[in-house]
Amino acid sequence: MSGCRLWVVLLCLLAGGVAGNVVQAREETSLPGQVHLASEEWTDYTGADGHGLAWDLMREIFEPKGVKVLISTEPYVRAIGLVQRGDADAWVAAYRNEVAGALYPRWHFDVDHLYALGLASNPRPTLETLGVYRLAWMRGYKYQDYLPNIRHYNEIARRDGVLSMLVHGHADYYIDALSEVSEVQDHAAHPEMFQRSHLLDLPLYLGFANNARGRSLMALYDQRMEELVKSGELRAIFKHWKQPYPFDAMPLPVPTNQTY
Repeated sequence: MSGCRLWVVLLCLLAGGVAGNVVQAREETSLPGQVHLASEEWTDYTGADGHGLAWDLMREIFEPKGVKVLISTEPYVRAIGLVQRGDADAWVAAYRNEVAGALYPRWHFDVDHLYALGLASNPRPTLETLGVYRLAWMRGYKYQDYLPNIRHYNEIARRDGVLSMLVHGHADYYIDALSEVSEVQDHAAHPEMFQRSHLLDLPLYLGFANNARGRSLMALYDQRMEELVKSGELRAIFKHWKQPYPFDAMPLPVPTNQTY
């Protein structure tokens, strides 16, 4: 190869390398500097003051990449509405495909252990027998889409009336995640009057806004979850909050037809 041609090749390679670096830099700087997450307040999970398991996970996922986590504490339905209007980037603890039009990542970050709370004198419900009972759960949780054979249910606005509702026979069982069911039972004057029955485990996701910003943040989220689950770095956060590590039982992400 002549010296002239060699210089041309070298210049092309250098130009290609520079262009590649420019593209990579543009991709990195295209990330928003913050992610606005909306969530209902759950004790030791999504505290309004920023403490809790989920908030620690979100900070570990986003902030090492320069994306600061901002939080809003809202009732669950309002949190979804903020995302739908583009006033927040994602809501926390979504079930997959729960709300049409939202974006769902490949990776879940935790698992919801669904339990039924009822009187200890009642038979334990199962997925097969749920349909014969009168059920209740929090407004907007849409358990009817995930539990089989549901026929009779009411959505309630507050948990503080659950025990009275069960004692007076206005519902047979109250359904919620284990931590919330346990908290309700612990407030009973006689907790032994009630019993908890496991029903189902559901993966929990962030539900992202269906816009360019949401797609960019979702891509980062999936990338980070892939890294953190493989490295095991999230295990310490679950241990700190005395919660089971979800990726031993459900280690793989689900397929998705979303495109970034």
